[in-house]
Amino acid sequence: MADVSHIYYNYIMKITKNIGSVDRVVRILIAVLLFLTAFFFAYGVPQIVLYILAIAMVVTSLVRFCGLYTLLGVTTCPLDEKKLSTFALLVSGALIILVAVAFSYYSIVFTKKNFIEDYNRMNHYYKQTLFFTGQNNREEAVKNYNYLVKEYDDFYTKYSKYRPYSIAFDKKFGADIAEVKVVVTSLESGVTSGDLSSVHKELETVRPVFQDILKRNGFSLFAVYLVDFHDAMEKVIAGADAKDAQAVITAYEEANEKLLSVESVENDAEIQIIRQKLEQVVSSARSGRLDVLSSQAGELKTSFVKVYLKRG
Repeated sequence: MADVSHIYYNYIMKITKNIGSVDRVVRILIAVLLFLTAFFFAYGVPQIVLYILAIAMVVTSLVRFCGLYTLLGVTTCPLDEKKLSTFALLVSGALIILVAVAFSYYSIVFTKKNFIEDYNRMNHYYKQTLFFTGQNNREEAVKNYNYLVKEYDDFYTKYSKYRPYSIAFDKKFGADIAEVKVVVTSLESGVTSGDLSSVHKELETVRPVFQDILKRNGFSLFAVYLVDFHDAMEKVIAGADAKDAQAVITAYEEANEKLLSVESVENDAEIQIIRQKLEQVVSSARSGRLDVLSSQAGELKTSFVKVYLKRG
């Protein structure tokens, strides 16, 4: 009786299996990608869904059965399928590990870059508001403060829920950005009433909070400023490529300000070359030498990329 049950069990297992060996490897690979995507890029409900899908891929690969395949009348398990050789299994395992490592590395770099860009976009209006309140320029202070409120609200909404890997283990991060939000939103009456001196003093308390966040999470202020300069530099390059001298001259104002921030942290030979190339472009624009703008802009970008790839 036991032998009959055993035979029947084997028979049932055989006819219900509909996932072949190659399919199993692909499912494990997809599971790894789903898991890493959830870990590095998602939060909330989307993250949970991705984790569930990853688990489903692993389970179906292990039991070699897919209910969806049954509904669709599909099978990837040939009748005469042979088991994968030891060599094939090792190659498959190595491929999965390689993909996991490469995807993880890319995700860490990409999410860190995104965080810096989001920070710089918000921080631009913070610096502008800080500057114009210090200059007692009410009109510009109000305008930039309104932009700051919007940009910081976007920043806070995103990062109060989502943690990129670079700040994922920072236990103080949530409290810090919440503290800054309280400061920023509390200044509205002071800005609109014209009490810019008090607003300026309060805004000064924000700077050390973010400096501490960046330092304890391994962000280099040099890298932050370098990314900030890049966006302004691209406007100079776009004007140069279009042979628009006025566009270059206008864009130079912002690029110069951003490069000064870089130079305040580090100003070695490589940074000085970037400065030299930037000044060459704007000098040609001012003197009307439109024919050399594009080539000089290319040299500027090359000098920047060299530094960014090495140290950014």
